[in-house]
Amino acid sequence: MIKPSLNTVISTLIFLLFLGCNFKTDSKKGVSKSISAANILGNPKYLAISYGAYRANSRDIQPTIFQIKEDLKLMYAMGIRVLRTYNVQPNFPHATNILKAIYQLKQKDSEFEMYVMLGAWIDCLGAWTDSPNHNIESPRNEGEINRAVILTNKYPKIVKIISVGNEAMVKWATSYYVQPNVILKWVVHLQNLKKTGKLPKETWITSSDDYASWGGGDSKYKVKNLEKLIKAVDYVSMHTYPFHNSHYNPKFWKVPENDIELSKKEKIDNAMLRALEFAKTQYKSVSKYVKSIDSTKAIHIGETGWSTTSNGHYGANGSKASDEYKQGLYYNYIRNWTKDEGISCFYFEAFDESWKDAKNQQGSENHFGLFTKKGKAKYGIWNLIDEGVFKGLKRDGNSITKTFNGNTKELMKTVLAPNTEYQK
Repeated sequence: MIKPSLNTVISTLIFLLFLGCNFKTDSKKGVSKSISAANILGNPKYLAISYGAYRANSRDIQPTIFQIKEDLKLMYAMGIRVLRTYNVQPNFPHATNILKAIYQLKQKDSEFEMYVMLGAWIDCLGAWTDSPNHNIESPRNEGEINRAVILTNKYPKIVKIISVGNEAMVKWATSYYVQPNVILKWVVHLQNLKKTGKLPKETWITSSDDYASWGGGDSKYKVKNLEKLIKAVDYVSMHTYPFHNSHYNPKFWKVPENDIELSKKEKIDNAMLRALEFAKTQYKSVSKYVKSIDSTKAIHIGETGWSTTSNGHYGANGSKASDEYKQGLYYNYIRNWTKDEGISCFYFEAFDESWKDAKNQQGSENHFGLFTKKGKAKYGIWNLIDEGVFKGLKRDGNSITKTFNGNTKELMKTVLAPNTEYQK
């Protein structure tokens, strides 16, 4: 028998230690498997959600690590295993603190499992001013990318995806959008870092943008640099919002002639089924275009959601789309569809955040959460209260209870049917 050298033994031990650090054991099968984006995306065991922990009307008031841990425990209890963040801006250490909180929870409990799609904000020169230059990128972008790389390398067991930009190419983002070549530049940069060992090779790189930006709509988006971008990303992350389209593109939303005689609830239920079909259609349109460029490329949903309050376009004087009943139907419809199809869906979002429209607290952007700011569970997840999954958990001292005290009749008093096609 050949006796191994000391160096061989040491090398073997180091390799086994590496495996122990980077693989997870499936206790049911006794088989170890690597946990990477490839394992997570499209896997129904890894429910995904967009997460902001902000409680105040300004991002200047940062949530504490303790508050973030409270939220993480709530999301974990409801089956969430992947979070999406949006920026790593130095003035707002929100994403950094989320990673710290996850790390600390994992140190305390090795079974705690939570991963992150880390967003790097990308915008143009002069973004958020009166004269944005959409053909030149902001010099701030380089810092965003560098910080995302540093955090990914610091927390490689947590950060599994980096998203370059959020709705950064869609042209209705008039305050900050950039051309596809900017997103392409940074995606290629990150892919090169993976090749040279400066970023974990299992990290997946994407950009998360409106369905139109991925070629699912207007042909003006279907440019050469978009084709190159589709080939460069590890997967496509697209957004779809039937909620917003209930105002901007309402043909699918209004009650058709053959539903006129139905009850209010039946009209609403049918409208929500049409909303689901609207999302499916946008997904299919992106898939058709993306597959024509790269037949191997997967498409997942980086954002979709439904607001529960609006004193504007989506409220009583608008499309009448915003309420908890409709949100609950949409949430469950979209979860069931994406689960069946093997699509990851980063539902927007976990908790209401009031900083988004700070001057108008009844604005729809403040009310996309499945939980209120005080931790009340909205209609779409009342069933989780019944199942007792939040027992003993709190948000800012508040036990998790149902909105409307769980009274469906009281809830339905706030729910309006969409306008009919013939209503002026």
